[in-house]
Amino acid sequence: MSHAVLERPPVGSARTRTRIVDCDLHITARSAADLYPWLPQQWRTHVETVGPHIRAGVYNQEPHPRMMARGMRADAYPEEGGPPGCSLELMRKQHLDPNGIEFGMLIALGRGIFEERNQHFAAALSHAINAWQLERWVDEDERLVAAIIVPQEDAEFAAQEIERRASDRRFRQILLSPKAQEPLGRKRYWPIYTAAERAGLPVAFHPAATGGGHPSSGAGWPTYYLEEHNTFGTIMQGVLTSLIFEGVFERFPKLKVVAVEGGFTWAPTLGWRMDKHWNRLRGEVPHVPRPPSEYLREHVWFTTQPMEEARNQDHLRDIIDWLGWDRLMFSSDYPHWDFDDPRYAFKIVLSEEERAKIFHDNAKALYGLK
Repeated sequence: MSHAVLERPPVGSARTRTRIVDCDLHITARSAADLYPWLPQQWRTHVETVGPHIRAGVYNQEPHPRMMARGMRADAYPEEGGPPGCSLELMRKQHLDPNGIEFGMLIALGRGIFEERNQHFAAALSHAINAWQLERWVDEDERLVAAIIVPQEDAEFAAQEIERRASDRRFRQILLSPKAQEPLGRKRYWPIYTAAERAGLPVAFHPAATGGGHPSSGAGWPTYYLEEHNTFGTIMQGVLTSLIFEGVFERFPKLKVVAVEGGFTWAPTLGWRMDKHWNRLRGEVPHVPRPPSEYLREHVWFTTQPMEEARNQDHLRDIIDWLGWDRLMFSSDYPHWDFDDPRYAFKIVLSEEERAKIFHDNAKALYGLK
């Protein structure tokens, strides 16, 4: 059996300089003190004397040994100190400049927003992180745009924060964790979707190591990080299944959802499976009048990293054909160890039109980037 070997363009080549929109750039604060300018004294004192109260068993320790250093690239530690993702200068040097990134969507990590049990503290943290993103990152580099961070278990505050930030075009989406306390289609989360639809902003789901405190496997915590990482796709399938069958897309017909870092090759089989069971059991869900796969294809966008790879190019093409070539967007996951360099991200040969859609056009259209 023979396989095509794709030419790998050198850094700075004309092709890599072509416009690229990266839909998953991770940033983190050096420490909680970075957020102090936007945290009231009450919560600064809380950080130093009480600390976080999250839904995971142990704080500041990853659930798998392989995740020590938060799964970051070894070369992503700034010389001046701090964790990977805290230095704009290093991000520019390693990724934004050499890879010709025209726009980058920030996905803030850390600080336990989604896991924090104290909802008052979570609200204050999310408000501070949103302000920190703008002043320390977006305002410092015109290529960067941000996602509104909200504590999803406090849907009332989350909706208020969305409404407070939505008119600021430095924000282009809303970020939630797919590991919530309850399935995310439940009505307790509907105020978030109401605010998102009113604002015209997509809702992005990005995996979190601990999330709502639930294990990633339905039978408990996996033994190995390899197992944990492999569950990102099944977690995302659960979120989309809940949104569809709870009637979220029927109730919010303009809502747009982005599945970030969960893969995408499973989407067709998920659609087929849901359609099969819906045909037999639709009487249970009269609020879902159309085949589930229609909602999936109309309302959901996917990012490329970590992209499942097929030896046969036609297999991957068939999957993208089902999704729609306008539903897939490039993401690098910088600065994680499994970062996807845009020069090598696709192992299939793309036409210029297909490349343009995936690497910039689709994201520009979804996020309104100009």
